[in-house]
Amino acid sequence: MPSHAQLANAIRFLSIDAVEAARSGHPGMPMGMADVATVLFTRFLKFDAARPDWHDRDRFVLSAGHGSMLLYSLLHLTGVRDVTIDQLRNFRQLGSNTAGHPEYGHTAGVETTTGPLGQGIATAVGMAMAERYQQARFGKGLVDHRTWVIASDGDLMEGISHEAISLAGNQKLSKLIVLWDDNSISIDGDIRLSETGDQIARFKAAGWHTQAVDGHDPAAIEAAMAKAIATNKPSLIACRTRIGFGAPTLEGSAKSHGSPLGPTEIAGAREKLGWPHAPFEIPADILAAWRAAGARGAQASAAWDDRLAAQSGSKRKAFEEAATGTVDPARLRKVVKAHAAAMAQARPALATREASGAALEVLVPAFPAMLGGSADLTGSNNTRTKGMTAFGPKNPKGRYVHYGVREHGMAAAMNGMALHGGVLPYSGTFLVFADYLRPALRLAALMGVRAMHVLTHDSIGLGEDGPTHQPVEQLASLRAIPNLNVYRPCDAVEAAECWELALSTAATPSVLALSRQKLAFLRDDGSKTNRSATGAYVLRAAPKGLPEQVTLLASGSEVEIAVAARDQLAEAGIGARVVSVPCLDLFGAQSAAVQAEVLGPAPVRVAVEAAVQQGWDAILGPRGHFVGMTGFGASAPYQKLYAHFGITAEAVAAAARRELG
Repeated sequence: MPSHAQLANAIRFLSIDAVEAARSGHPGMPMGMADVATVLFTRFLKFDAARPDWHDRDRFVLSAGHGSMLLYSLLHLTGVRDVTIDQLRNFRQLGSNTAGHPEYGHTAGVETTTGPLGQGIATAVGMAMAERYQQARFGKGLVDHRTWVIASDGDLMEGISHEAISLAGNQKLSKLIVLWDDNSISIDGDIRLSETGDQIARFKAAGWHTQAVDGHDPAAIEAAMAKAIATNKPSLIACRTRIGFGAPTLEGSAKSHGSPLGPTEIAGAREKLGWPHAPFEIPADILAAWRAAGARGAQASAAWDDRLAAQSGSKRKAFEEAATGTVDPARLRKVVKAHAAAMAQARPALATREASGAALEVLVPAFPAMLGGSADLTGSNNTRTKGMTAFGPKNPKGRYVHYGVREHGMAAAMNGMALHGGVLPYSGTFLVFADYLRPALRLAALMGVRAMHVLTHDSIGLGEDGPTHQPVEQLASLRAIPNLNVYRPCDAVEAAECWELALSTAATPSVLALSRQKLAFLRDDGSKTNRSATGAYVLRAAPKGLPEQVTLLASGSEVEIAVAARDQLAEAGIGARVVSVPCLDLFGAQSAAVQAEVLGPAPVRVAVEAAVQQGWDAILGPRGHFVGMTGFGASAPYQKLYAHFGITAEAVAAAARRELG
């Protein structure tokens, strides 16, 4: 039987060889954490390499994503089919599944995309929360696993780590275990150049169980992991390691962090660690031992299949629907259609944050996987429905998370929930604070996960709180993120339709930008079909008898302004259609024919939105004009602000007349 050192050295040299072949990468961390990873994967991690997507597996998150070859080496050694030796040889090359940083959906066995430091540990918090909620709903027989994280010094320096650690401590996530690569090195050199804090004390103060071990002593590592499993708190194990372990001159040096070691240093490491084998060569007995480790979970995986098959048909269907994130489109359409019809009959003048809340009142009971929350703005975001109770250690069936003022940690946790499965996460904060959560939202878009963000107080329409809270550039900046749908509904029917679309798009995160101020009800037709699905549609045709000369486009709170401008133009004998644009992203994805049909034949187009123009130019055309913001807002009642900044029906109508000449 190969020794622990031989198993760990297999990780080290696959990592060394792949980085050398690519002439780029990070060998130091895999070399330093190979002992910790070996203990975890051979003695503790519940997984089945033949089935890396088995739902009740332990989740392993490499938050220190720069050390990706640690993970790829482990996946290959344990027998994950897609991670072949040729893929390791092609590390960081176009077309390989061994990208420079781990990418979810790109490589079997990669639980989340990491690389931006701090994101992994924060995402793992959401995974642990999802495990707790799903276990409470379906029982330990179907859901009972842990989330393990390898985190670096850099992960713990990032601000998001503070939010994540605090949230995990408050939630008492006892199945979350973080293995800190405590190597005292950053890119710039000795960690003391920039960090002298006591990380163990910080975790302990946040309510974590903490330990410190020699990260190169397998017996000590094993004992620490066993203690971590037994505690009723989230657990930190500080693993004191030497970066670049085994390199004859670069061990313990920042120079081993992010560059190939070079032929001379690699030859010295092979001699020092007793590894005489050629690059990418793993002796048969060592590979067999690793493959046996990868098969350890096969029996547990098969037994889980039997337990799932033994469930009643309805429970099994509910579990599979939740685990895969399936939202029944017929049920969703039925709920939204009935709600929209009720809204059309009542014709309420609501702020769209209120309209969103009304939609959630019917959606949350219909879809038990929906788990809501807010960053300490529950009453403002309208994200908590009447029947919701707070999620927490004493109430794991609760469906509402009080995230506190932790927007970034909240967004990353939502990513973790969506990745884990069993949860359809949504949460709220103010739109201006999208800047706090943007890195996690960008990762959601990159990974293609359904995280739904309710971002209220979406313009100068919030009024007296002033320019610090009035988003101006946020809509444009969010629309610039690929694979993110930014919805801005104009009334209660559009709000329901946007929720339907957000829940329907499993591979795309969503933002619902919602008003603080009340808006006119505009959708008399209800929602027999989801008219928002194309991103834009004709809300009001040009008045009969008038030649159509102008197309007016608007989103959200400015749609009623466009409708009023249409009426003013009609009085002047000018025909104008009004196009509501609840989702500029979706409209941009439509065919040229669909866009032309919606925009119409009019030579002049005027768009109005209480935000900057960026993003509208593509559909304005050569005779287009934009009415909106060109700078920051001000503190005043919102009616006065709209007049002050010239975002009025009169201004829109005047712009149309000017363009017509």
